[in-house]
Amino acid sequence: MPKETFHRAGQWLPFYPMTPTLKATYQSIEGSIPKIPPKGRKADSVNGNFGGYKYNSNDPDCWWTYSMCTTPNVSGIPDDIAAVPEPNTLGYGFDDGPNCSHNAFYDYLLSNDQKATMFYIGSNVQQFPLEAQRALVDGHQICVLTALTNAEAFAELWYIVGVTPTCWRPPYGDVDNRIRAIANALGLMTIMWQFDSEDWLGIESVTKVNNNYMDLITAAQNGTFSTSGTIMLTHELTNFTMSEAVNFYDQVASAFSYLVPVGVALNVTAPYVEDGYTLPSFEEYIGGMHVVSATGSSGGDNSVPSVGGSSDGSGSSGSTTTGNSTNTSKSGAAKVSLDRVGSFASAVVLVAGIQFML
Repeated sequence: MPKETFHRAGQWLPFYPMTPTLKATYQSIEGSIPKIPPKGRKADSVNGNFGGYKYNSNDPDCWWTYSMCTTPNVSGIPDDIAAVPEPNTLGYGFDDGPNCSHNAFYDYLLSNDQKATMFYIGSNVQQFPLEAQRALVDGHQICVLTALTNAEAFAELWYIVGVTPTCWRPPYGDVDNRIRAIANALGLMTIMWQFDSEDWLGIESVTKVNNNYMDLITAAQNGTFSTSGTIMLTHELTNFTMSEAVNFYDQVASAFSYLVPVGVALNVTAPYVEDGYTLPSFEEYIGGMHVVSATGSSGGDNSVPSVGGSSDGSGSSGSTTTGNSTNTSKSGAAKVSLDRVGSFASAVVLVAGIQFML
């Protein structure tokens, strides 16, 4: 498919023409997209800047940036995931990877047999493919961090990492009912957070970041999460953000009963479109099975993974490793045909066109 380009936020980004297939896909989901205009000026909003934008104080669009709303007031759109159902549990994860200097950080996670959810930026995956592949091999869950306007973010994850994620996080948490509807139509679960480390502010704000970590730790120690767990926003962005995660790891692990990938906390055992890649259930994970081997077939369906409530002990089927396994071979992992993945990627490519059409 020939590439074209369009100008957005001062940069030229790859784009794909609106083919008959994409038009048909758009028509199939058009009715589910609320008629809500994009918020703010594109050049500013892409960087999370909505200064001067006037919005109805009643929050009619469940706009997270305005009110941290996670429960859409439109039927058919699932709630955002901002917490986890398992008590005393932290949905552990990091944004903005992979990072070229991350090996020491991933080595640290590996040494603690700690798995996490990695929200990857497509361009970073393209720039650091081996780091992205390592995350998959190490047993981390991979999700997408994208504004849902750059189709290559999704394509790169499959072509380079080998999987198509079914979860995503909007940069700056900028999501409303319009974007949720598009994501939901494409089979993407929206994952947000309740606590913010603000580690992205950098070492100049180390005191503030440290205090934010301590606020989470104190809340856990005070029993705030005795009935259900939470999610904190942290980053793989820089050496500072990763160092902060390492420095506070022992304290966070002591304050919570369990640190697990978000998907594990939700009992999502099929985290990707492709069959064969599975996550352990929550009960399996806390029982010591931290990696389930990827040895299934590629002939399954394209359905959105179901999200369970508090664990009931049920696990995934198929071949699994036992004990505290920390590695799984990618050589036997199933891959679907390019045509199948291309269909999914084409649907995501459509989002870029949709957002500029609405």
